[in-house]
Amino acid sequence: MSWLNLVAIETGMIQIWASEHWLEEAAFVASAVGVWLSTRRSLISWPVIIVSCILYGEVFREARLFSDMLLQGVFGICAVYGWWHWLRGVQADGSVTVEVLSWRGWVWGLMAGAAASVALGFVMKQYFHASLPWLDAALTGFSLVGQWWQARKYLANWWLWIAVDVIYIGEYVYKQLNLTAGLYGLFVLLAILGLRDWRRALEQQNAAALTGAA
Repeated sequence: MSWLNLVAIETGMIQIWASEHWLEEAAFVASAVGVWLSTRRSLISWPVIIVSCILYGEVFREARLFSDMLLQGVFGICAVYGWWHWLRGVQADGSVTVEVLSWRGWVWGLMAGAAASVALGFVMKQYFHASLPWLDAALTGFSLVGQWWQARKYLANWWLWIAVDVIYIGEYVYKQLNLTAGLYGLFVLLAILGLRDWRRALEQQNAAALTGAA
C-alpha cells in the first residue's frame, strides 16, 4: 500500500470521526473562546459561555455524565448572573475589576463544594446509575464554586479551576471523550493565563488606588 493510500485512508477516518463528533467540536470551540475571553475580563465571554453550556449539556447527556449535564444547566444560570454582575463593574476600557476572596470566603466555598459533592454523588449513584458518580459529583460541586467565584470576579477562581480541570482531563480520557479531555488541557493553560493576567490587573488597581489616595 502506497503512502498516498495511507493518507487517503487516514483522511477518511478523520472525516468520519469529525462527522460523528460535530457537537463535541462545536462545544469545544465555544468553551475555549469563552474561557479565553474570561481571562481578558471581557463581558462578551458570558454569552459565549452560555452557548457552550447548551452544547456541552447535550454532549454529556449522550455520554450519561448526568452530573456534568446538570452542571452545564447551572453554569448557564451562573453565566447570566455573571454577565449582569460584571456589567456593574465595567471600567473605561471595557474590562472589569478584580476582587480578592477573604479566607472566610475560601472556607465557605470549599465547604459548599464538599457538601454538594456528597449530596449529588448520592443522588446520581442511587437514582440515575451515572458513570463515575462520586468523582463526577465532586468535580461538579467544586466547578459550581469556581463558576460562582468567577461571576463574583474573585481572583481565586483561577486557582480552583486549575485543580478541577486537571482532574477532569483524566475523567474524560477514561470516558473516551478525547477532544473534551484535550479541551480541559487547554483550560488548564488558559486558567494559568487568567491567573497571571488577573493578578496583574489587581496590582494595577491597587497602584491606581494608592495614587488616587496620595
